[in-house]
Amino acid sequence: MTAALPLDPRTHAYDPDTRLAEEGLRGQVEGEGWRFVTPQAMRAGNARVSLRARPDADAPQVTEALPGEALEVITEQAGGWAWVRTGHDRYLGWARAEALVPRETAGGETLRVTALRAHAYAGPQVSAPLRAELCAGAVLTRAPGEAAGGWVPVHLPDGQAAWVAQAALSPAPVTDAAAFALRLLDTPYIWGGRSAWGLDCSGLAQLAYAALGRALPRDADQQRAFLTPVEAPQRGDLAFFPGHVGVMLDGRRMVHANATHMRVTVETLGEGEYGARLAGSLTGYGRWTA
Repeated sequence: MTAALPLDPRTHAYDPDTRLAEEGLRGQVEGEGWRFVTPQAMRAGNARVSLRARPDADAPQVTEALPGEALEVITEQAGGWAWVRTGHDRYLGWARAEALVPRETAGGETLRVTALRAHAYAGPQVSAPLRAELCAGAVLTRAPGEAAGGWVPVHLPDGQAAWVAQAALSPAPVTDAAAFALRLLDTPYIWGGRSAWGLDCSGLAQLAYAALGRALPRDADQQRAFLTPVEAPQRGDLAFFPGHVGVMLDGRRMVHANATHMRVTVETLGEGEYGARLAGSLTGYGRWTA
């Protein structure tokens, strides 16, 4: 008999310290004194929502939910924190409860922002007050009414009416993951970030694949386990290192979000001091074959 794999606390809602777990894990967690909770209704953030390792504003950010992305609330606790799980990759973290709004599941057409960075406005003109900060992957709802001069009426996740430029919603010509990743050159590095306002290495890889409609897990080790290992890389493959990942542009060049330069850069494996260090720590390549 094959031994069961241990539960991953990044995607399975259980906390050995507080003995709290979601109802679906009853019988899978070991020990006495567990309290099981049933996840609540889905929520969303009107803006990017920071998910932290603990219910503490100074705890590390583990990921973030983009505006309008579904968040499953596992439980809420005193002090204004909610234990949540992202709908698209089932990643867990603690968010401020006031950052969450009820998620509407009915109504107008769902719109997805394709511009790297964009804004929602109070009216159909650039001089109108800003209503929200948006990014590629943000989810909005089409509001009733006609488009006006290249502007589209929308509802933000909290139901507020706004206008977004059609250019921010038009599908961008994405040919491969590498092409999208290159659009994010010089984006600031932020631990746990997932948007063009700031991202980390696996966030870049996840966004680049999402632009092609390919759903990758959140962290580099999860991404490596998900993809098919290959010996020789080609454009769009992922390169893996201890705790790090990049998107290959060809057999040697790689685009990645890194804390060495604190931004998204292109490196050539084996070239220069940094490239040599990367080549020396390379652990393998992965390819999407699904």
